[in-house]
Amino acid sequence: MRRFIRAGALAAPALALALLAAPAMSDGHRTPSPDGAMAYIVNISDGDTVSNPVTIVFGLKGMGIAPAGVEKDGTGHHHLLINLDGSTINMDDPLPADDNHRHFGGGQTEVTLELPAGTHTLQLLLADHNHVPHNPPVLSEQITVTVE
Repeated sequence: MRRFIRAGALAAPALALALLAAPAMSDGHRTPSPDGAMAYIVNISDGDTVSNPVTIVFGLKGMGIAPAGVEKDGTGHHHLLINLDGSTINMDDPLPADDNHRHFGGGQTEVTLELPAGTHTLQLLLADHNHVPHNPPVLSEQITVTVE
């Protein structure tokens, strides 16, 4: 019986926290982006051949950078989509964090990473304080690079 009470006592705060966080993450609200805002990759162009490690510099026009969790009008943080088509992403949900969705919630504006040899697509998507893309989305052109 003692174990059951301890487990329940620990589970209740976790459940309460999850319930409080859920509306902020899934209420369908998307932060507006200013007219003309655009994301772009600064130092690599479509069709380039690159070698490891690959440095990718993020560009942004018409908006500012703020870390994840910081809610400020006209700002967001970068996400790098690797081998994904940004137009297929559900823009109403927070972006997942995995090898194809790289988060830069600290406000980073570049990354150096290792990519397997071969052809890859790269695309930037800006998201708000909750990792939800803006409305309309601030999505760069998708570029294709070959890693030697």
